[in-house]
Amino acid sequence: MAEDPDSNVFIKVEGLHQRFGRHRVLRGVNLEVCRGETLCLLGGSGGGKSVLIKHMCGLMRPWKGSVSVEGENIADLPERALGAVRKRVSMMFQGGALFDSLSVGQNIAFPLLEGGLRDQDEIKCRVKEALEIVRMPGQENKMPADLSGGMRKRVALARAVVEKPSCVLYDEPHAGLDPVTSDSIDHLIRDLGADHNIANVVITHEMRSVFRIADRVAYMKDGSIYWKGTPEELGASKDPELINFVE
Repeated sequence: MAEDPDSNVFIKVEGLHQRFGRHRVLRGVNLEVCRGETLCLLGGSGGGKSVLIKHMCGLMRPWKGSVSVEGENIADLPERALGAVRKRVSMMFQGGALFDSLSVGQNIAFPLLEGGLRDQDEIKCRVKEALEIVRMPGQENKMPADLSGGMRKRVALARAVVEKPSCVLYDEPHAGLDPVTSDSIDHLIRDLGADHNIANVVITHEMRSVFRIADRVAYMKDGSIYWKGTPEELGASKDPELINFVE
């Protein structure tokens, strides 16, 4: 029996439109995210990238179109049902969005507590595992104010993976980081795919990172997908729009 071609698709966006008042932000986006792949989302500011990924975890609902996670259309799910979706599709926000009054361990444990987990030993174990994944073992008791920008990003990533999601969405994970720290974030993203089969959707303007981590690239323009392909195809493209962005 032939294998279902959709069996490897984890998120499927079809005909997605979004508007705020009269301003149309997304105009019929079609995009698939496969299990375990790293997909980089490129495009100029205001192209709709951040709005698109917020639909993938149910933080925003479509004006028109659908977003399916593992074959289930999440566009019309009630808020209570979206909790289960966000365990599978988690998000690392642009600034890290850590709670300054909570320790590193408490920040990472937050989604577990929100999800109803009360077993303190299990919580400690899961936090420890998440910190090991982002190569910050034993840092549970530090406060966010004591961390560098790169370490804050790592803690935000640990919080994003603590519930063992199938996909992590990243909004500009390299913003404000020096090249060495950006490299370390890239290694973590690649390891999540290779070692844990976690899909990664990464909004970035760092072209070095794109060519290092991406399995596929999607370029957005004016609220829709202008181009899709591999990093190699992007580098070889003769399209003036893409050349201008890459260079």
